[in-house]
Amino acid sequence: MNDFYTGIDLGTDSIKIIVCEKLGEKYNVLAKTSYPSKGIERGFVTDIKSATNSVKGAIAEVNEILGSKINKVIASVPPEDCKFDIVSGKVEVEDYSFISGKDISNVLLAALKDHDFGDYELVTSMPISFTIDGEENVKDPKGLKGSTLETRVVVCSTPKESLYRILSVLKLSGLEVVDICYSSFGDYYALSGKKDDSLVGAVINIGENSTNVSVFNRGIQIKNGVVALGSKSVDKDLTYVFKSKLSLSREIKEKFAVALSSYADGNDKWDLEVDKDNKKDVNQLGVSKVVEARVREILKLAKNEIKNLTNREIRYIIITGGLTELAGFQYLVEQEFGFVAKVGNITTIGIRNNKYSSCFGIIKYFNNKLNLRDKHYNMFTSDEIDEIRSV
Repeated sequence: MNDFYTGIDLGTDSIKIIVCEKLGEKYNVLAKTSYPSKGIERGFVTDIKSATNSVKGAIAEVNEILGSKINKVIASVPPEDCKFDIVSGKVEVEDYSFISGKDISNVLLAALKDHDFGDYELVTSMPISFTIDGEENVKDPKGLKGSTLETRVVVCSTPKESLYRILSVLKLSGLEVVDICYSSFGDYYALSGKKDDSLVGAVINIGENSTNVSVFNRGIQIKNGVVALGSKSVDKDLTYVFKSKLSLSREIKEKFAVALSSYADGNDKWDLEVDKDNKKDVNQLGVSKVVEARVREILKLAKNEIKNLTNREIRYIIITGGLTELAGFQYLVEQEFGFVAKVGNITTIGIRNNKYSSCFGIIKYFNNKLNLRDKHYNMFTSDEIDEIRSV
């Protein structure tokens, strides 16, 4: 059975939407967009009307590509101000024999039953491990024999007000939210490898206005921190140094600069418009020095944030976000972190850009969640799927 999923990520710079068909273990991207956003800062909705219009614009683009309408989504939410609590639950296996996906759902619900969320709202729950009739540390109990099933779960929650504003925007845009997930989970699921599931590591996402730093232990997020600098800080530096418009500063950053200035060409020129009556040549070396200085600062601050979040040995660091697409970014990362760190690499055709990591990863997370519970879910009807396949 092929499953069809839609993920949406509300970013400060853009609304990302991805529609995928899961074929076996692979994902086939059917449609995607990165649409300019307004009314959103660091993933939080600051202007509901502007944000809703942005989401509607992104939906229209995807619908046109898809040849059908999307109306159900998995939505990412920012992990900033999130809470992580550990709870436990226990149930009797229904048929007193083989454990089913329904038993797993039941024990996860039992673990959440008496948890007091206060001013926070549940985002998701991630099982640490299961216990079958006293036998501990079972990763996936489905299909195993037992009469009692227990679990320890990390409960992830976020402030109600910020979450409800995101959900309101999506509802006003005509979307039904099937599930929600932290954008940091998305980054992990999009970019980590199997070996990372047994290690302690960190994921750094350099966003538009801020940089999110998440610590994972055995594939489960346990800490989160934020650095108040992002990709836009680089644009502002270029604007200040070269007296250019912010939009043009962004353009030379993305199309001309390299992350490590020692790889820049001082003879390579860019005709930069200072104002409508004045242009000047800037060389790649000068531009790249400005970019490198700020990116180094962001990476150093992120490195310090990891140290503040945990004393555990970090075995891997994954760095993502649109800024990491700059040429030479991996070399700069190795200078700051050593070989323990790597720039994320999405290999799925159609979305080979790290700006899509959160959006794509929440789809993979949702599918993994369904697999544990032995469920399937399609976000399109059979008629809609026929429409999509006929395009």
